[in-house]
Amino acid sequence: MRGTCVPLVGRCSEDRPASVFVEMYLRRITRKKSGVQHGYWALVESVRTARGPRQRVVAYLGDVEEEHRLGVARAASGQPHQSELFEPKEPEWVEVDARRVYVERARSFGGHWLALETIKSLGLDTFLAEHLEEGRAEVGWDLIAQILVVQRLVDPSSELSIAERSYEKSALADLLGVPPSKVNDDRLYRALDRLLVHKGALEKHLKTRAGELFGLEYDLLLYDVTSTFFEGAAQGNPQAKRGYSRDQRPDCKQVTIALVVSREGFPLGYEVFDGNRADSTTVEEIVECIEERYGKSGRVWAMDRGMASEDNLAFLRQDDRRYIIGTPKSGLKAFESKLLEGEWSQIREGLEVQMCASEDGTETFILCRSSDRRDKERAIHERFERKIEAGLAKVQASCLKRKLNPGRTERRIGRLLGQNTRAEKLFEVDVNTRADGGAEISWHKREEMRTWSELSEGCYMLRTNIAGWSGEELWKAYIQLTQAESAFRICKSELGLRPVWHQKQERVQAHILVCFLAYVLWKALGLMCVQAGLGDSSRKLLDEMAVIQMVDVVLPTRSGDEIRKRCVSLPEPHLAALLDRLKLELPRNLQQHKL
Repeated sequence: MRGTCVPLVGRCSEDRPASVFVEMYLRRITRKKSGVQHGYWALVESVRTARGPRQRVVAYLGDVEEEHRLGVARAASGQPHQSELFEPKEPEWVEVDARRVYVERARSFGGHWLALETIKSLGLDTFLAEHLEEGRAEVGWDLIAQILVVQRLVDPSSELSIAERSYEKSALADLLGVPPSKVNDDRLYRALDRLLVHKGALEKHLKTRAGELFGLEYDLLLYDVTSTFFEGAAQGNPQAKRGYSRDQRPDCKQVTIALVVSREGFPLGYEVFDGNRADSTTVEEIVECIEERYGKSGRVWAMDRGMASEDNLAFLRQDDRRYIIGTPKSGLKAFESKLLEGEWSQIREGLEVQMCASEDGTETFILCRSSDRRDKERAIHERFERKIEAGLAKVQASCLKRKLNPGRTERRIGRLLGQNTRAEKLFEVDVNTRADGGAEISWHKREEMRTWSELSEGCYMLRTNIAGWSGEELWKAYIQLTQAESAFRICKSELGLRPVWHQKQERVQAHILVCFLAYVLWKALGLMCVQAGLGDSSRKLLDEMAVIQMVDVVLPTRSGDEIRKRCVSLPEPHLAALLDRLKLELPRNLQQHKL
């Protein structure tokens, strides 16, 4: 037996506790029975133990019968632009020259078909048809918009690449009835312009529809900020500015993107800010925007420590807003006695918390101590400490060999400490001038800083104004912020959000909107998998569907005519099992569509 697996949740950033791990994923298994190879799936859960992560099989998804995978009519029902593609089921008999049968025009089908099915389940096709005016264009703008979103999910590329290459290599022309000759870069750009004006209405529609489909509750809102950089000068975009780059590209201009998601990671909305906008200055604007769009309620806001300014906390307390927010690690110093002698409660293996009320009783501070995070931080501190010691020894040796300028030596040491900030406070360095005018250095380690470093390693702190929740409930709510981080990672790595090649402000915002809509489809696929008991398997499902192709089968007949049949390749048994669980059925034969 052999298997391959794909993780569903990535690693945490250094700002988050290092205790979030892969939850569930699908593992493909193949086995031979009586000389026939069968495909299966195992739903696997990763469990953290004291000896490291361990895997546990939650369920086996067996093979499925052929009759469970049929039912083309149901897949086409209620889809006006696709129902005419499906052939009638009555048999048609002809004599065919088997030696001359061939196929032509192979196009990718599976991922595009799955994306369109998800669009229909979210009612996005209906929304676009109702809100994008038809005008005088021969092809509706709603179909062009769907092309942009589907391609962004399945094969992220530029509008020019879609027009010149990827569209005609896909089955979208048959699925949407839009010939490749009607898809050009100018039409795609104009669709971007028309789509952008409906951003707010789109967010409201998708939030409502997803709540109905997946039973989402928007009681906990997770807020985080990222940036994406430009290729080019971006002179036509006043929002393009240089600032703190999360992509390690300080040489490029960028924009800042603020995103709000539910506890399941489903996005409610986003805003685009100037590239040099500080994270903490976006909070008030985003909260008021969400409340204006969806109304005020008893929701809880979860934010990371970059938002924890006193002005933001004062704003959040207005109108009885509730929050859970990270706190800079420097705030732990005020709770040193609690770290030493406080009563810790274990909420899971390797993680302890204790709750401390503020002096005025309006807030609660949650001290968290993670053994995994402690080991990680200790290793980091030791690495930087060794680098500083080696660097100081090198400088000292240079001072003994030759006469060095004291001012230059101080700057050299300053650069060394600045490059190893995690351990610079452990060292006290003095630069003195010798009798001959050369520099000499001496240093020692500050034991009080070492003691505090060892005590605080693995510790972090949250603060909240929520009353009546346990430490475990508060920690679990805050840790859901990894969903927002995951959304940014998927948008950047999987959906091509970065880098941005557009130069005009409106086109940049429209590009981000298309990426947002593609991520909505991604997340909807994941929630469909969760409902089907398959874990959050969007990436795995898209990868498996990518092998499904549509081809034209040419059948030379005895009479000399050629019959062309547009067919979809059959899924392998393991993929058929997934589709059966998701209650999705691929079409088999498609009618020739005159494009």
